[in-house]
Amino acid sequence: MAQNEAGNSTDETSLKNIFDQAMKLFDNIENSNEATNSDPVQMTIKSAISKLEKATNLVSVSGMFSKNESLDELPTETLQYLLLPALLGTLTLKLVGPPRKELIDVAEIYFKDFLQRCKDYGVTDVEVPQTTEGTEVALPRPQSEQAKIANMVLSREAKIRRYKEMKELKEKLSTLSKAMSLPSVDDETKRNYFTTMLLSYVSQALDEISSIEQEKPLLEYMEKHAGEPKPKERPRTPLRPVIITRDAVQKAVYGAGYPALPSMTIEEFYDQRVRDGIFPASGTNIAHTNIQSTEADADEEEKIRKERLEEEDDLEELERKRNMDEYKDDHRRGWGNRHNRS
Repeated sequence: MAQNEAGNSTDETSLKNIFDQAMKLFDNIENSNEATNSDPVQMTIKSAISKLEKATNLVSVSGMFSKNESLDELPTETLQYLLLPALLGTLTLKLVGPPRKELIDVAEIYFKDFLQRCKDYGVTDVEVPQTTEGTEVALPRPQSEQAKIANMVLSREAKIRRYKEMKELKEKLSTLSKAMSLPSVDDETKRNYFTTMLLSYVSQALDEISSIEQEKPLLEYMEKHAGEPKPKERPRTPLRPVIITRDAVQKAVYGAGYPALPSMTIEEFYDQRVRDGIFPASGTNIAHTNIQSTEADADEEEKIRKERLEEEDDLEELERKRNMDEYKDDHRRGWGNRHNRS
């Protein structure tokens, strides 16, 4: 009898040491600024998982928990060991290397085991989602739009409520953790601290299970289509330069001079863009009118400029006009046209 008591005492001491070491590693991982997939963080995660698994084995061997007990019947120091599956599920999701589908399946088992144990002890009254693998599940009936909207509202309200609860629990944990650091912390404070931590992880576990259920179909789809060849990308039409001409005469000139380049008038260019859906159908005349009005404005400005120079007796302008008059006297109009002349 004495030997058994001594053995149990040794096991409890070893369990507490292992659990405390694992919790220190867990806190370091949660508060680390390094990337989760970095080698140092991954090594810490694996070390913490190993210690938590040892602690879980010791708890199982000791028969510490039973469905026939209530939370009030459990010793204060043992309450923290109810967290083991939640901690293992959280760290499992952080692992990198094994197939993601395997990781989320293991993590889901941990979270559901944690929720079920908390429900058995009266920590929470949430319904634990049941695993449906290997059994036929009836397809849900189609819902009306009103029913879908109602479900969305309920889901949104549940998320808001859980968010508020999590915020309150974190604030309470922050206050209790300061009290736990005191050397003379009493049993009631410890019990309150462990219970609050359990409630916090209940909310986290529900969120993680919801995320896992959303991730599963994506992973199953990727696994199903992993061996299929990727669809070929549709070949893109190479870009080609287009010479925009003012009218059909320029189009003929540019077309003859640059046969390799497509050429079109403004109207043709605009019609093409209308057929492509880029320009509005009513914009052809507007574009042409704008160009014509721009040219007319330029000619009018040039005419005004010449008249102003004449009025100011500009020497260069007077010289230019005198030379032009002499040129016209010496070169009568039509002299250079030899068409149809013998």
